[in-house]
Amino acid sequence: MSESASISSGIASRYATAVFDLSKDAKGLKGLETDINALSDALAGSDDLSDLISSPLYSRDQQGAAIGAVAKKMKLSKTMTNTLALMASKRRLFAVPQLVTSLREMIAKEKGEVTADVVSAKALTKAQSDKLAKTLKASVGSDVIINASVDETLIGGLVVKVGSKMIDTSVKSKLNALQNTMKEAR
Repeated sequence: MSESASISSGIASRYATAVFDLSKDAKGLKGLETDINALSDALAGSDDLSDLISSPLYSRDQQGAAIGAVAKKMKLSKTMTNTLALMASKRRLFAVPQLVTSLREMIAKEKGEVTADVVSAKALTKAQSDKLAKTLKASVGSDVIINASVDETLIGGLVVKVGSKMIDTSVKSKLNALQNTMKEAR
């Protein structure tokens, strides 16, 4: 991990802990979850917002006013709006993506959920995703949220990562293993 990524994670972790605790005390975790989903979607869908939070060209006041307007337009909770305003005043908006990630992890842990990163050769159908989540729940022992992505180079099969465990059933890895076995046989 690079030094700047480590700094961003540390900053985001402190803000996330504060926001999570405030929301939990106010029984507003459901609202917090809505806020981070909206914020995540906005970051993914808007290059302007990404530029605003990462560019040093904007002053504190400009960032504060812009993020305040964005929060108001998105109807974010008071806690999240105030946190973003504080982050803008401290020139810490660059850590918002890591803040969202940290908050997702904290909410999932509170709910007893685990996230599984699943890479497949083709997009999973809803039925396949549900069946995989059910199978993983039986193995892991808690509810599993599937974070699916597609990598056509896998040819077929899945690569599933849950925590530190990885299961690779892709055709690509099986072909690579076969190729290595053939090289060793020479």
